[in-house]
Amino acid sequence: MQAVVLAAGRGTRLRPLTNDKPKGMVEVDGRPLLTHCFDQLIDLGADELIVVVGYMKEQIIDHYSDEYEGIPITYTHQREQNGLAHALLTVEEHVDDDFMLILGDNIFEANLQDVLRRQHEDRADAAFLVEEVPWEDASRYGVCDTNQYGEITDVVEKPDDPPSNLVMTGFYTFSPAIFHACHLVQPSHRDEYEISDAIDLLIQSGRTIDAIGLDGWRIDVGYPEDRDEAERRLSDETGADAVTTAEMD
Repeated sequence: MQAVVLAAGRGTRLRPLTNDKPKGMVEVDGRPLLTHCFDQLIDLGADELIVVVGYMKEQIIDHYSDEYEGIPITYTHQREQNGLAHALLTVEEHVDDDFMLILGDNIFEANLQDVLRRQHEDRADAAFLVEEVPWEDASRYGVCDTNQYGEITDVVEKPDDPPSNLVMTGFYTFSPAIFHACHLVQPSHRDEYEISDAIDLLIQSGRTIDAIGLDGWRIDVGYPEDRDEAERRLSDETGADAVTTAEMD
Protein backbone atom coordinates (compact mmCIF):
# COMPACT_ATOMS: atom_id res chain seq x y z
CA MET A 1 0.00 0.00 0.00
CA GLN A 2 1.18 3.52 -0.76
CA ALA A 3 1.66 5.94 2.12
CA VAL A 4 1.32 9.72 1.96
CA VAL A 5 3.16 11.92 4.46
CA LEU A 6 2.18 15.58 4.82
CA ALA A 7 5.33 17.56 5.65
CA ALA A 8 4.99 20.98 4.04
CA GLY A 9 4.29 23.08 7.13
CA ARG A 10 6.44 25.87 8.54
CA GLY A 11 6.06 24.80 12.15
CA THR A 12 5.78 28.36 13.42
CA ARG A 13 4.50 27.17 16.82
CA LEU A 14 7.63 25.01 17.18
CA ARG A 15 10.02 27.94 17.04
CA PRO A 16 12.87 28.25 17.88
CA LEU A 17 13.25 24.57 16.90
CA THR A 18 12.17 25.42 13.34
CA ASN A 19 14.18 28.61 12.89
CA ASP A 20 16.61 26.84 10.56
CA LYS A 21 14.78 23.68 9.50
CA PRO A 22 11.35 22.45 8.38
CA LYS A 23 9.05 20.93 10.95
CA GLY A 24 9.60 17.38 9.73
CA MET A 25 13.34 17.62 10.39
CA VAL A 26 12.97 18.56 14.06
CA GLU A 27 14.62 15.77 16.02
CA VAL A 28 12.77 13.73 18.59
CA ASP A 29 14.87 11.25 20.57
CA GLY A 30 17.77 11.79 18.16
CA ARG A 31 15.86 11.26 14.91
CA PRO A 32 13.83 13.61 12.68
CA LEU A 33 10.05 13.49 13.02
CA LEU A 34 9.83 12.21 9.44
CA THR A 35 12.10 9.27 10.22
CA HIS A 36 9.71 8.20 12.97
CA CYS A 37 6.82 8.44 10.48
CA PHE A 38 8.66 6.54 7.74
CA ASP A 39 9.64 3.71 10.09
CA GLN A 40 6.07 3.23 11.22
CA LEU A 41 4.67 3.29 7.70
CA ILE A 42 7.21 0.73 6.53
CA ASP A 43 6.35 -1.50 9.49
CA LEU A 44 2.73 -1.27 8.32
CA GLY A 45 3.70 -2.49 4.84
CA ALA A 46 4.14 0.72 2.86
CA ASP A 47 5.71 0.01 -0.53
CA GLU A 48 6.06 3.67 -1.57
CA LEU A 49 6.35 6.89 0.43
CA ILE A 50 4.81 9.99 -1.15
CA VAL A 51 5.99 13.02 0.77
CA VAL A 52 4.39 16.45 0.42
CA VAL A 53 7.06 19.08 1.01
CA GLY A 54 7.01 22.86 1.05
CA TYR A 55 8.87 25.05 3.54
CA MET A 56 12.65 24.43 3.32
CA LYS A 57 11.90 21.38 1.19
CA GLU A 58 15.52 21.03 0.09
CA GLN A 59 16.56 19.91 3.57
CA ILE A 60 14.10 17.01 3.48
CA ILE A 61 14.97 15.97 -0.07
CA ASP A 62 18.73 16.21 0.56
CA HIS A 63 18.43 14.16 3.76
CA TYR A 64 16.34 11.27 2.41
CA SER A 65 17.02 11.44 -1.34
CA ASP A 66 14.85 9.06 -3.39
CA GLU A 67 14.50 6.13 -0.99
CA TYR A 68 14.45 5.21 2.67
CA GLU A 69 15.34 1.72 3.90
CA GLY A 70 14.88 0.45 0.34
CA ILE A 71 11.40 2.00 -0.04
CA PRO A 72 11.11 4.53 -2.90
CA ILE A 73 10.18 8.12 -2.09
CA THR A 74 8.20 10.41 -4.39
CA TYR A 75 8.08 14.11 -3.52
CA THR A 76 5.31 16.56 -4.34
CA HIS A 77 5.43 20.29 -3.67
CA GLN A 78 2.75 22.31 -1.90
CA ARG A 79 3.82 25.80 -2.92
CA GLU A 80 1.52 27.56 -0.48
CA GLN A 81 0.31 26.16 2.83
CA ASN A 82 -3.42 26.32 2.09
CA GLY A 83 -4.67 23.44 4.22
CA LEU A 84 -4.50 19.66 4.30
CA ALA A 85 -7.04 19.10 1.51
CA HIS A 86 -4.97 21.38 -0.70
CA ALA A 87 -1.81 19.44 0.23
CA LEU A 88 -3.47 16.11 -0.48
CA LEU A 89 -4.38 17.13 -4.03
CA THR A 90 -0.68 17.43 -4.87
CA VAL A 91 -0.37 13.63 -4.65
CA GLU A 92 -3.49 12.72 -6.64
CA GLU A 93 -1.69 11.78 -9.84
CA HIS A 94 0.64 9.44 -7.94
CA VAL A 95 -2.00 7.42 -6.05
CA ASP A 96 -3.83 4.54 -7.69
CA ASP A 97 -5.60 2.67 -4.85
CA ASP A 98 -6.36 2.82 -1.13
CA PHE A 99 -3.56 4.54 0.76
CA MET A 100 -2.34 5.50 4.22
CA LEU A 101 -2.05 9.13 5.23
CA ILE A 102 -0.03 10.38 8.19
CA LEU A 103 0.60 13.90 9.37
CA GLY A 104 4.35 14.29 9.53
CA ASP A 105 4.38 15.96 12.95
CA ASN A 106 2.88 13.05 14.89
CA ILE A 107 4.63 10.39 16.97
CA PHE A 108 2.65 7.17 17.50
CA GLU A 109 3.00 4.13 19.71
CA ALA A 110 -0.46 2.83 18.95
CA ASN A 111 -2.70 0.40 17.09
CA LEU A 112 -2.24 1.77 13.57
CA GLN A 113 -2.54 -1.77 12.18
CA ASP A 114 -6.17 -1.87 13.32
CA VAL A 115 -6.96 1.03 10.99
CA LEU A 116 -5.47 -0.80 8.02
CA ARG A 117 -7.28 -3.99 8.95
CA ARG A 118 -10.64 -2.19 9.02
CA GLN A 119 -9.98 -0.64 5.61
CA HIS A 120 -9.14 -4.03 4.12
CA GLU A 121 -11.92 -6.00 5.79
CA ASP A 122 -14.86 -3.69 5.21
CA ARG A 123 -13.66 -1.94 2.09
CA ALA A 124 -14.62 1.25 3.85
CA ASP A 125 -13.96 4.47 2.00
CA ALA A 126 -11.87 5.68 4.92
CA ALA A 127 -10.85 4.71 8.45
CA PHE A 128 -9.35 7.00 11.09
CA LEU A 129 -7.56 6.53 14.36
CA VAL A 130 -9.37 8.70 16.92
CA GLU A 131 -8.93 9.47 20.62
CA GLU A 132 -10.66 11.31 23.41
CA VAL A 133 -8.76 14.35 24.66
CA PRO A 134 -9.47 16.82 27.47
CA TRP A 135 -12.26 19.16 26.41
CA GLU A 136 -10.01 22.19 26.69
CA ASP A 137 -7.63 20.66 24.09
CA ALA A 138 -10.25 19.57 21.55
CA SER A 139 -10.20 22.87 19.64
CA ARG A 140 -6.61 22.10 18.55
CA TYR A 141 -7.81 19.23 16.36
CA GLY A 142 -10.36 17.97 13.90
CA VAL A 143 -13.28 16.97 16.13
CA CYS A 144 -15.65 14.17 15.12
CA ASP A 145 -18.95 12.59 16.13
CA THR A 146 -19.77 8.91 15.66
CA ASN A 147 -22.91 6.79 15.60
CA GLN A 148 -23.60 3.59 17.53
CA TYR A 149 -21.78 1.54 14.87
CA GLY A 150 -18.51 3.45 15.23
CA GLU A 151 -18.98 5.28 11.94
CA ILE A 152 -18.01 8.94 11.73
CA THR A 153 -21.04 11.15 11.11
CA ASP A 154 -19.56 14.64 11.38
CA VAL A 155 -16.15 16.34 11.43
CA VAL A 156 -15.32 19.95 12.36
CA GLU A 157 -11.82 21.37 12.02
CA LYS A 158 -10.42 23.16 15.09
CA PRO A 159 -13.79 24.50 16.29
CA ASP A 160 -14.05 27.32 18.83
CA ASP A 161 -16.86 25.39 20.55
CA PRO A 162 -16.14 21.65 20.06
CA PRO A 163 -19.24 19.41 19.78
CA SER A 164 -17.31 16.52 21.34
CA ASN A 165 -13.85 15.69 22.66
CA LEU A 166 -13.28 12.85 20.16
CA VAL A 167 -10.56 13.96 17.75
CA MET A 168 -8.74 12.70 14.70
CA THR A 169 -5.17 11.74 15.50
CA GLY A 170 -3.35 12.30 12.24
CA PHE A 171 -3.41 8.72 10.87
CA TYR A 172 -5.95 7.78 8.20
CA THR A 173 -6.64 5.37 5.39
CA PHE A 174 -8.53 6.58 2.33
CA SER A 175 -9.80 5.32 -0.98
CA PRO A 176 -9.15 7.56 -4.01
CA ALA A 177 -12.67 8.97 -3.52
CA ILE A 178 -11.13 11.52 -1.16
CA PHE A 179 -9.53 13.36 -4.08
CA HIS A 180 -12.86 14.20 -5.72
CA ALA A 181 -14.09 15.53 -2.37
CA CYS A 182 -10.94 17.65 -1.97
CA HIS A 183 -11.59 19.24 -5.36
CA LEU A 184 -15.03 20.34 -4.15
CA VAL A 185 -13.88 21.90 -0.88
CA GLN A 186 -14.25 25.66 -0.47
CA PRO A 187 -11.98 27.81 1.75
CA SER A 188 -12.89 27.70 5.43
CA HIS A 189 -13.17 30.61 7.84
CA ARG A 190 -9.41 30.13 8.32
CA ASP A 191 -9.05 30.61 4.54
CA GLU A 192 -7.74 27.07 4.18
CA TYR A 193 -8.95 24.00 2.31
CA GLU A 194 -9.68 21.69 5.23
CA ILE A 195 -9.50 17.92 5.04
CA SER A 196 -12.38 17.81 7.53
CA ASP A 197 -14.59 19.52 4.93
CA ALA A 198 -13.60 16.91 2.35
CA ILE A 199 -14.45 14.18 4.84
CA ASP A 200 -17.84 15.76 5.45
CA LEU A 201 -18.49 15.69 1.72
CA LEU A 202 -17.71 11.96 1.68
CA ILE A 203 -20.14 11.41 4.55
CA GLN A 204 -22.87 13.43 2.83
CA SER A 205 -22.44 11.37 -0.34
CA GLY A 206 -23.12 8.16 1.61
CA ARG A 207 -19.57 6.93 2.00
CA THR A 208 -18.63 4.87 5.05
CA ILE A 209 -15.91 6.19 7.34
CA ASP A 210 -14.96 4.08 10.35
CA ALA A 211 -13.47 5.36 13.61
CA ILE A 212 -10.90 3.19 15.39
CA GLY A 213 -10.21 4.11 19.00
CA LEU A 214 -6.58 4.72 19.89
CA ASP A 215 -4.93 2.00 21.97
CA GLY A 216 -1.56 3.34 23.08
CA TRP A 217 -0.43 6.94 22.75
CA ARG A 218 0.44 9.63 20.26
CA ILE A 219 1.92 13.10 20.46
CA ASP A 220 1.09 15.88 18.03
CA VAL A 221 4.40 17.76 18.07
CA GLY A 222 3.05 21.27 17.68
CA TYR A 223 5.00 23.06 20.41
CA PRO A 224 8.50 22.61 21.92
CA GLU A 225 6.98 21.11 25.06
CA ASP A 226 5.28 18.46 22.89
CA ARG A 227 8.68 17.44 21.54
CA ASP A 228 9.94 17.13 25.10
CA GLU A 229 6.95 14.97 26.08
CA ALA A 230 7.44 12.72 23.03
CA GLU A 231 11.10 12.23 23.94
CA ARG A 232 10.15 11.34 27.51
CA ARG A 233 7.63 8.74 26.38
CA LEU A 234 9.96 7.20 23.81
CA SER A 235 12.70 7.03 26.45
CA ASP A 236 10.26 5.28 28.80
CA GLU A 237 9.38 2.79 26.03
CA THR A 238 13.07 2.07 25.37
CA GLY A 239 13.72 1.57 29.06
CA ALA A 240 10.77 -0.79 29.41
CA ASP A 241 11.94 -2.82 26.39
CA ALA A 242 15.44 -3.08 27.87
CA VAL A 243 14.05 -4.34 31.17
CA THR A 244 11.90 -6.93 29.38
CA THR A 245 14.89 -8.15 27.35
CA ALA A 246 17.05 -8.44 30.46
CA GLU A 247 14.35 -10.44 32.25
CA MET A 248 14.08 -12.83 29.29
CA ASP A 249 17.83 -13.34 29.30
